[in-house]
Amino acid sequence: MKELIFSFCVIFTFILKAQNSGIDVPQVIQNMRTQEEAWNDGDLKGFMTHYWKSDSLKFIGSKGITYGWQKTLDNYLKAYPTKEAMGSLTFTVVEATQLSENSIYIIGKWALLKDKPVSGYFTLLWKKVNNRWVIVSDHTS
Repeated sequence: MKELIFSFCVIFTFILKAQNSGIDVPQVIQNMRTQEEAWNDGDLKGFMTHYWKSDSLKFIGSKGITYGWQKTLDNYLKAYPTKEAMGSLTFTVVEATQLSENSIYIIGKWALLKDKPVSGYFTLLWKKVNNRWVIVSDHTS
């Protein structure tokens, strides 16, 4: 009986550690690195491939909430019409938490290096949709 309880405790501890470390977190962080590369190549559509291509996507910024993938892309295209206007983007992940097998919460910093550098913070909710990790909510300030 002691062996059974010990085995259960070891398995339960392993499951908790796997959930807390977020076994899918490295994939999501790699997706963010791919986004940086696309941005730095001047490829906004490539940058947007990791956003949920849905009218239910939420992007919250200084001007309020934007709903939808296409509207979010249109806003990026308007704000950053050229590669030079886009500058060089870097993300720094401050915290990454896998909430469930289908959702990951990321808090981080962003920085744009260009003629006048700017930076801020973001909160992202990633969900696994059709077996693919995508951003369903982005709050950037």
